[in-house]
Amino acid sequence: MDLPRFLAHVARGALIEGGSEQHRFMHDAAQDAFRITSRLNSGYRTPEEIRDLLAELTGRAVDESVALFPPFHSEFGKNLILGEDVFINLGCRFQDTGGITIGDGTLIGHGSTLTTLNHSVDPDRRADMLPAPIVIGRQVWLGASVTVVPGVTIGDGAIIGAGSVVTKDVPAHAIVAGVPARVLRETGFGPQPG
Repeated sequence: MDLPRFLAHVARGALIEGGSEQHRFMHDAAQDAFRITSRLNSGYRTPEEIRDLLAELTGRAVDESVALFPPFHSEFGKNLILGEDVFINLGCRFQDTGGITIGDGTLIGHGSTLTTLNHSVDPDRRADMLPAPIVIGRQVWLGASVTVVPGVTIGDGAIIGAGSVVTKDVPAHAIVAGVPARVLRETGFGPQPG
């Protein structure tokens, strides 16, 4: 198993069976992510050093406009895509094995958790995992301590209230809050009807 084959497997939404070749690859990749994030979190790092470590973690260039305040945790890293002008506040946890894409100009509030794997409901198969990506649009604002579950898409310009648990897709330019999060109103800044 190599990274391109693994990423293709999860992109199809294929099951990661407990003990399988994909499962072992995922756990080995986690060790690399933990080594990188431990360096990121083990003392003061300049913004440039942080971006360099994020590039090492993700395996892709990170734009100089990206800012992250440690500590930051990721258990995979190689399936995380960050747009330009993304800001990630301190204490965030990303489980990006199933894929996390964060659009340009998005703000992620401190203590937020993004998860992309569901375990099997069958207790005899609990080690099996089903990946589902999170896609966050452009200029989204996640308040503090937001949780986004696997398979959710958040539309451009949306606002997610602090402490919310996002369990279903969020329309563009909507304000949502609660557990589970529900639409409260529109932001008023989306495209206006002609």
